[in-house]
Amino acid sequence: MQCTSYAYSSDEPPSQDISQENGVGGDSSAFEVRLRRAQQPYGRHPHAPSRRRLLQIPGAMPYSPLSVAHNGKTCILFRARKLAIRYRNHSLVDLTDRTFGPDATVDTKGSFCSKDKAILNLRYGDVEDLRGLSIRLQMSNTFYESAGQNWFTLDNVYIHYNWTYEAMFNATDVYAPSINSYHCQHVSSLQKYDTLLVPSAGMDHAANWHITFTDFQIQAFNLHSSKFASASDCATFFTPAILMGLITSLILLLVLAYALHMVVHLKHIDRYEEHKTTVYFPRSTEAECTEKNSS
Repeated sequence: MQCTSYAYSSDEPPSQDISQENGVGGDSSAFEVRLRRAQQPYGRHPHAPSRRRLLQIPGAMPYSPLSVAHNGKTCILFRARKLAIRYRNHSLVDLTDRTFGPDATVDTKGSFCSKDKAILNLRYGDVEDLRGLSIRLQMSNTFYESAGQNWFTLDNVYIHYNWTYEAMFNATDVYAPSINSYHCQHVSSLQKYDTLLVPSAGMDHAANWHITFTDFQIQAFNLHSSKFASASDCATFFTPAILMGLITSLILLLVLAYALHMVVHLKHIDRYEEHKTTVYFPRSTEAECTEKNSS
């Protein structure tokens, strides 16, 4: 059973608590700079599409993605193998079963879909010691001339709890072409997962929270069916494993080159020894006379 709710129409504004949030859409100029930097190391033209890998994620998960619909048409798809949060040193709260599957209790009321904005609102109610828990993902869709196409960005992730408290994470490094979905093995605030969710600065409670999406996939624009489009994966070409492999290969090539140089040098020495002639030094007449007198 999919968790489906009807979102606001594009002509109607979202609820007041959503419309008054700051930072929706992010800094487009900063994103464009990151996009240029991501393309330039590969020698690509700035107007060429990104070299992120496109993957067709197999449907190995035991449940369908969570969907949000507007006018009977799916406008947001979201899926994760695991969704977990932790407050300070408290126990880990696993929200996976509450979000996905036939027994999901999440409420997506307050979600919003339009041509250039999308909000996925996950309302869980009371979970253990947390009252009124909800998680909100805010996304934007923007055209960038440097890429020559529209890109969507996950601008912010919010955790609302105890009705009045909020923790905000900046997630502007989570982006993909709008015609694709976005996939990443870990979208997390933890450093061991590259911290794609950065706690906001200032008077905020985000530093007290850890949130991790495992096997994360989302699409909020250009959806033509209830299935994800091909995924733009967050894994870059130079992953740590690939980089270590290249360094190891370079070291082996240097050792091989040195060994070949030594073999050639030894062969040259052997040739020199084979062609070396005996040098004759003529004896002087004084030495011959001395030998005759002694005899």
